[in-house]
Amino acid sequence: MERRPRDPEVRRHLFQDDGRLPNNPKLPLLVYLGALSVYDDLSSECEAWSGENGWGGAWRGRVFAYHLYHSTAHEVLGIVRVTARPAFDGESVVALELEIGDVAVIAAGMGQCNPGAGGGFLVVGAYPRGQSWELRTGEPGERPEVLENMRRVTRPGVDPVFGNEGPLAAYWVG
Repeated sequence: MERRPRDPEVRRHLFQDDGRLPNNPKLPLLVYLGALSVYDDLSSECEAWSGENGWGGAWRGRVFAYHLYHSTAHEVLGIVRVTARPAFDGESVVALELEIGDVAVIAAGMGQCNPGAGGGFLVVGAYPRGQSWELRTGEPGERPEVLENMRRVTRPGVDPVFGNEGPLAAYWVG
């Protein structure tokens, strides 16, 4: 049974460096609206598609309520339980309503937080195979290192949800 649409609606959001969080001025946040069919074991399905498409280190949990980012890895989040309004872009706080079945592909350096998620909110996250994440919060002393880290992070070879046929390559070029 096909659980993913062939052509999801993809929304792009490009954020500039705000002086605290580098965001990623070259690669946009991608939101795949309704990319996953909602059914009983969506968490397991998210873990399966990310692994099949070369994204590993899958985890289940929540997005923290404080601003953070990863400078050494890109990240994918599949929303599996409870609609939420996570914020991206650091201080300017661009909040997006994400529903069950939506997927966010987050570029290295892009700020994220979820200040209002209730206890039932759950995402499945993963990272491109070969990339190791770390947690950064925009402290002044970390900036030179994270900018160098981000420069070295390679673009994933395949889309985390749709594999070789996915929209990631079209939006993360250059």
